[in-house]
Amino acid sequence: MASVIGKRIGGRTYYYLAESARVDGKPRVVGQRYLGTAEDIAAAVAGGGPEAAGARHRSFGDVSAVWGTLQRLDLVRRVDSVAGPQRARPTLGLHVALAVLHRATAPETEFEEWWTGCLAQDLVRPRPPKGAITTAGHWRALQRLTPERIAAVESVVAEAVLDLLGDDGTEALAVDVAQFAAFTAADCTLPSACQDVLAGLGLVVTRDGAIPLASRVYRRENAPTFGALAAELGERHTLVFHSGQAAQLDLGARTGFVGSLPLADHPELLARPASVRRRVDPERFAGLTAFDTVATVDGVRRRVILLHSATLHAAQYRAFTSELSTTVRELDGLAAALAAGTHRGDRTQVHAEMSRIIRGRRVERVLNTALTGNRAGELRLERRVDEAAVARLAEEFFGKQILVTDRDWPVAEVVTAYRARTYLDSTFRWLTGSAVAGPSPRWEWTSHRIAVHALVSVLAATVTHLMRREADRAGMNLSVAELLDQLRGIGETVLRHRSTGGRPRTRRVLSDRTSRQQALFELFGLERFAPG
Repeated sequence: MASVIGKRIGGRTYYYLAESARVDGKPRVVGQRYLGTAEDIAAAVAGGGPEAAGARHRSFGDVSAVWGTLQRLDLVRRVDSVAGPQRARPTLGLHVALAVLHRATAPETEFEEWWTGCLAQDLVRPRPPKGAITTAGHWRALQRLTPERIAAVESVVAEAVLDLLGDDGTEALAVDVAQFAAFTAADCTLPSACQDVLAGLGLVVTRDGAIPLASRVYRRENAPTFGALAAELGERHTLVFHSGQAAQLDLGARTGFVGSLPLADHPELLARPASVRRRVDPERFAGLTAFDTVATVDGVRRRVILLHSATLHAAQYRAFTSELSTTVRELDGLAAALAAGTHRGDRTQVHAEMSRIIRGRRVERVLNTALTGNRAGELRLERRVDEAAVARLAEEFFGKQILVTDRDWPVAEVVTAYRARTYLDSTFRWLTGSAVAGPSPRWEWTSHRIAVHALVSVLAATVTHLMRREADRAGMNLSVAELLDQLRGIGETVLRHRSTGGRPRTRRVLSDRTSRQQALFELFGLERFAPG
């Protein structure tokens, strides 16, 4: 769809033709062409006026906001202080900053391609010489990040984060991201013979915002047990764990933790009526209620919090009804085959088929089945869904979670600490997914390159989680992906045209902004990067 849009710049209105289309289900400007001022258009209609030389659209909001946050952290100078004297230009500090900017804003794009068309070229000062930034040169520069320098970089960046947070950054959490990333091993001669190396990541993060401060990457095949990792990471920090890890911890003896417990371990809590629950924080956690009490955990009375999320309840109910529908359809197919005589199995075989369809699913709690007949060809299957059992299941389990902690924090802060792991899982899935551009050939992932990749990923998470915390403080409760998507929607059009008898001129114009995008524009001070 094409439309003519006017922009006020310097007291005058300039017009351009915008081509819009839906990209990933959302409206996006995919092409723009500069038309000129009203006088230019009038002159063009009359047969004169400037010669339009085209336009290109590029992302503005996310790139400038991330770069501004990197500047606030003084990342280039801090990394260069770790690297020591350098003759190479760009410096290691700038290469690390660009790697983080690239990973946070366009991880699926090859580095040099990203740099060539990116706003970053207009933000970096002094601007690197033409041809100085290449993918090969960038990866060579990052190879100067020795293990000692990686640790030192994390340390100086953590210091910068804590300086920004002040007293809010004094409490830290220890979190394990077991599904950090998958890499293709380097010890193979052919791509087809390579094996994926699965990596986990132990993190120390701020309690407020889950901003990474320190990390430890490990290979999953020789990973430490969670109990051992917890002893290492959680010795001086509040340990965060999920219900699957709880069995590896002695919560009766441990101090400093926030985690979840298997629902089945505490049926007495699940049976409590909804009337005992209270809303947690309607602004931060819409639809979340909690019952704050105590229960016996590993032989000791501990503080436990029964949570119920209306959003999770609805999602689990949808998933359950879909699973129930699939199971019923398969059972009905088996019943039809028995009635038609096309299934000639004996009673034992039919029972085995029924078990295969139902086994391991919660639907077995709500399905009543009956197999009649004794011989092949005479067997008949009937089934019935117990709607009362469905209601009980939904009331007892759906939307619920049990947290356990020895901290005396408000319920909202316990929930925030526990959800740090979920936020980090989501962030790293996006930062290290299969589409992320890495070294070439893609299968040459050495241990050192994995460590460098992990550092860049952790720093990108540090920057974006710091941004997310600031947005949350401003009343915008967004995930990192949602935040960057909103910022990415603030685009910039670079208009190039030739006036009659003159040299080509370039003008930068920002796209229109929604009220939320304008709030983010002001929050992150993007006016200092905007075209004047």
